[in-house]
Amino acid sequence: MAEISAKLVQELRRKTGAGMMDCKKALKETDGDIEKGIEWLRQKGIAGATKKSDRIAAEGLIETYVEPNGRVGVLLEVNCQTDFVARNEAFKALVQNLAQQAATADSVESLLAQPYAESKDKTVEQSIAETIATLGENIKVRRFVNYSLSGDKQGVVDSYIHTGGRVGVLVELKCDSEAATTNEEFQTLARNVAMQVAACPNVEYISVDQIPAEISEKEKEIEMGRDDLAKKPDNIKEKIVQGRIDKRLQEMTLLDQPYIRDQSTSIEELVKQTGSKVGGEISISRFERYILGEGIDKKEENFAEEVAAQLGNK
Repeated sequence: MAEISAKLVQELRRKTGAGMMDCKKALKETDGDIEKGIEWLRQKGIAGATKKSDRIAAEGLIETYVEPNGRVGVLLEVNCQTDFVARNEAFKALVQNLAQQAATADSVESLLAQPYAESKDKTVEQSIAETIATLGENIKVRRFVNYSLSGDKQGVVDSYIHTGGRVGVLVELKCDSEAATTNEEFQTLARNVAMQVAACPNVEYISVDQIPAEISEKEKEIEMGRDDLAKKPDNIKEKIVQGRIDKRLQEMTLLDQPYIRDQSTSIEELVKQTGSKVGGEISISRFERYILGEGIDKKEENFAEEVAAQLGNK
């Protein structure tokens, strides 16, 4: 068997767009012949799938996974091209499996390289390629985050999915009492905090003291230049600007938000009240919110032309 060099693998990948491991296997199966390697990939449905890789995938699902003990959790976004495929059971099953596997991965790349839980003889990347070939759409694991409470920390990880998998949240709460973490009130607080984050798209930080100083300075610069303050004395202007900055920063912080189930109570007050009930000091240590497709530039396509193009390629 011919020696399969990294350069050869890269060349096949450049020509087909297939994954590194797929290209290496194809070359091993074809004694290092590039053209036969391309044919092998096409026969396996892998090269055909990678031809779809330039199509923008902005639909899909956001999924979460939390281990039964509540100490490990994952928030994951997997994209496809259309809402039709996002509702497909095979796609849903793939996303659910990937969310669970992402608990042990530290990057998208390492997740793709893992053996796929449902078929150990294939990697996650290979399984995704097969799903692409079956469903006929580009599929991408865009991002994920996983939280894990270390052995000496008391707390809980929880999640919330909203609007059919288009918004997802992962939260981590800590408590100084081990007994309190098993209390139903504490568990309910974690879920309600996750729902709160989903309902507040402007919230980026837990508390005001976490907001970088440069953001405050930028807000001050914007406010000082507003036309409605141009004729105000400097001392009055400073007070008005500071009031506006304080309000803006509070809008960005979770603890300052009115609780969605009781607008007369802030999240900070809710956390303290729950701590008193369960007998422990509770803190929200971190959160992450994903909105499906945010930041992806969607390409406008003519559906009829797309269908015609696909038919012409068959």
